[in-house]
Amino acid sequence: MFRRYLALLKTEFSGYGMANLRKDLLAGITVSAVALPLALAFGVSSGATAAAGLITAIIAGLMIGALSGSSFQISGPTGAMSAILISIAARHGIKGVLIACLIAGAVLIVCGVFKLGKIVSIIPMPVITGFTSGIAVIIAFGQMDNFFGVTSQGYGVIEKLISYGRLGFNINSPSLTLGLLVAAVMIFWPKKFNNYIPGSLAALTIVLIANAFLKLDVMTVGEIPRTLILKERLAFADINPEIIHSLMIPALSIAALGMIESLLCGAAAAKMKGDTFDGDIELVSQGIGNIVIPFFGGVPATAAIARTSVAIKAGGATRLTGIFHAAGLLLSMFLLSGIMSKIPMSALAGVLIITAWRMNDWSGIKYIFKSKFKTAISGYLLTMMATVFFDLSVAVIAGVVFSALMFVVNSSELEISASDVDYERMNLSDNTTKTDHIKVIYLTGAIFFGTVNVFIEKMEKYITGKTIILSMRGVPGIDTTAIQEIIELCRRQKEKGGEVLFCCVQKAVFQVMEKGGLVKLVGIDKFHWSADEAIIRSMKKKVGSEGNLCPAYPQNSSANTNSFLT
Repeated sequence: MFRRYLALLKTEFSGYGMANLRKDLLAGITVSAVALPLALAFGVSSGATAAAGLITAIIAGLMIGALSGSSFQISGPTGAMSAILISIAARHGIKGVLIACLIAGAVLIVCGVFKLGKIVSIIPMPVITGFTSGIAVIIAFGQMDNFFGVTSQGYGVIEKLISYGRLGFNINSPSLTLGLLVAAVMIFWPKKFNNYIPGSLAALTIVLIANAFLKLDVMTVGEIPRTLILKERLAFADINPEIIHSLMIPALSIAALGMIESLLCGAAAAKMKGDTFDGDIELVSQGIGNIVIPFFGGVPATAAIARTSVAIKAGGATRLTGIFHAAGLLLSMFLLSGIMSKIPMSALAGVLIITAWRMNDWSGIKYIFKSKFKTAISGYLLTMMATVFFDLSVAVIAGVVFSALMFVVNSSELEISASDVDYERMNLSDNTTKTDHIKVIYLTGAIFFGTVNVFIEKMEKYITGKTIILSMRGVPGIDTTAIQEIIELCRRQKEKGGEVLFCCVQKAVFQVMEKGGLVKLVGIDKFHWSADEAIIRSMKKKVGSEGNLCPAYPQNSSANTNSFLT
C-alpha cells in the first residue's frame, strides 16, 4: 500500500510547475471560502462548538489531504457525520465523541489494510439515497431549536416533537428572521456569483452586517479561540477499557459512515475529474486523520463531496488544494475569529437547513419514483425511516438486507420451454433420421434454492425413456441445491432408459457442476457446445453408430474450458 501511495504521488506531481501551483492555490482559497461557514455550522450541529468544526476542517485538510488516496479529496466535518454525533454527544458528552472518533479511526485503518475499499459497491443506490435523505431530515430537525429560537429536550425527531408539545413552541422572532434571511440569500444567490463568493458565506456576511446595525437579542456562536489545540480535547488519561467498550457501537457507526461517505465521494469525484482513486489508501488516511483530530479537540471527519466538487471545478490540480484550503481556514481563525464569534446561531441553522435540503439526491429520487420501481422505492423509504428513527448502522444493514431479499425474490423466475427437433433447421429428413426420442429443454434464469422447486415441478413430465437436452445458455448461475436436483433428474431418467445431455453451459455454471460432482457422475461426454451437436450425438447413438459426429467437451475436465464453454 505504501508503494502504491508513492506511485500516486509520483504520477500526481510529475511535471508539476508554477502553473499547477497557481491552480492549487486559487482552488484552495475558493474551497476555504465554501468550507468556512460549513465547518462552523457542522461543529455546532455535532453537539460540540463552532471552533471544534473549524479545527476538524484544518487538521483534516492538512493530514487526510496529504495522505489521501487521490489528488482531489477534501475532508472535514460533514452534515451526515454531525447527525450521528449529536446523539453520541447527548449520551456520552464531548469526551465520548472524541474517544469514539479515535476508535473509529483505528477501525478505518483496519478496513483499509484488509482492502475493504470496494465494499461500498455492494450497497444499492436506493439505500445510499435513502440514508442520505434520512440524514438530511435529522440535520434539519436538529436545527429547529436554533432556527426558531426555541428550547427542546432530547435529540431524536420524535423526542423533539414530544418535547415541543410538552414545553411549548414559542418562536423567537429575531432568530427566525435571521434564519429566514440566510435561507433566502442561499436560495436566490445567483449561481454565477458562486465562483467568487459562495452563497452560504454571502448569507452569513449579510446577516452579520444586518445584526451589527439592528443589535437583535439572539444567541451567537461565542468565542472562537485562536489556537489549534482546544481546551476540550482528548487526553490519553481519558482512555480506558471500560469507556472504549461502552463507545464501541457508536464508534462503528462513525467508521461505517466515514467509509461510505469517503468512498462514495472518491468514486464520484474520480469520474468528475477523470483521475484515479485508491479506496484502500483513502480509508487508511481517513483513519489516521480521525485518530489525530480528537487530540486537538476536533470532531470526526470524512471526505466531503460538496467541497471536493468545488475543488475540482475550481481547477485544483493536486492534493495541495486541500492543504491550501486548510491553511486558508487557519488564517481565517486567527484573523477573523472576532467576527465569526458574533455569527447568530439561527444564521448557522439556516445554512444547515438549506444544506440538508441540497444533500438529497433529488434527481435520483425523482428517477426512482417516476419509474415506479417498487423495490427501489421500498428500499429508499425503509432506509430513510430507519436512519431517522434508529441509526446509520441499522439503516444501511436493513436497506442492504431488504434489497438482497427482494433481489432473490425477483430473481426467482425460471423459464422452462420444450421443443422438438426442427428438421428443416437441422437440414435433416424426417424419413431418414430418428429424432422423435429427443426433447430440447431451454432454461432461462438462475437455478438455485429459490427456483429449484419450479425446476423440479416443470421437469417432472419430461422424465421418460427419451433423451433430454438441457440448453443452459440462459442460465447465469447455479447452486448446490440445484446440482443435487439435476443429479436426481439424471438418475431417474437413466432408470427409465433415457439420458440427459447438456449444452451451451456457461463457464461459471460448468465449474459449479464440476465441483458438485455432476460432471464426473454423468460423464464429460454428456456436455456439448450446442444443441445441434447434442442432437446429432444422440441420433448417432440411437442408430448404433460409433463415436460422435461432433466433439464433446474435452475428456480432461480440469483443462482450460475458455475455448469450448459458451
